[in-house]
Amino acid sequence: MTVTLIWIAVALVAIGLYLSWTAGRLDRLHARIDAARAALDAQLLRRASVAQELATAGILDPAASIVLYQAAHAARQAEEEQREVAESELSQALRAVFGEPEQMEAVREVPGGDEAAGELAAAVRRVPMARRFHNDAVRAARALRRHRTVRWFRLAGHAPFPMAFEMDDEPPVALADRAA
Repeated sequence: MTVTLIWIAVALVAIGLYLSWTAGRLDRLHARIDAARAALDAQLLRRASVAQELATAGILDPAASIVLYQAAHAARQAEEEQREVAESELSQALRAVFGEPEQMEAVREVPGGDEAAGELAAAVRRVPMARRFHNDAVRAARALRRHRTVRWFRLAGHAPFPMAFEMDDEPPVALADRAA
């Protein structure tokens, strides 16, 4: 009788340890998602800010400046529900404005233009990396949250289900060449 109770106690402790370890792992994944989202937000803000500065610098032709400024402004001011769409539209505006290498040459020729082009290329290059890190963390948390044990014992608590950030982040050809 006592041997049976000891084995039951050992099994309950083992199950408790496993559940605690799983809940801790899930908590760390959620923290990683939060950190990756903050990094992604920072990179998106940096890209929009650099694009907006370039649009108001008087370097680009007026039509390109307006298109780029409006897309960058919309990306900076977008509500959370519209953020992915606004950021995709900024990517499309960047491709429209910097689709031709001649436009980048015009930017590089003005004083401070080479630095501005480098800053924009770096910002455009970092956004897909930050988005990939965020989406990888989301994918890992989703996979763990799909396990029966996590669902049955409600180990995720009241944390919202993690959502990936899906947007068009294809860089313009002129900036992709510069970033490489």
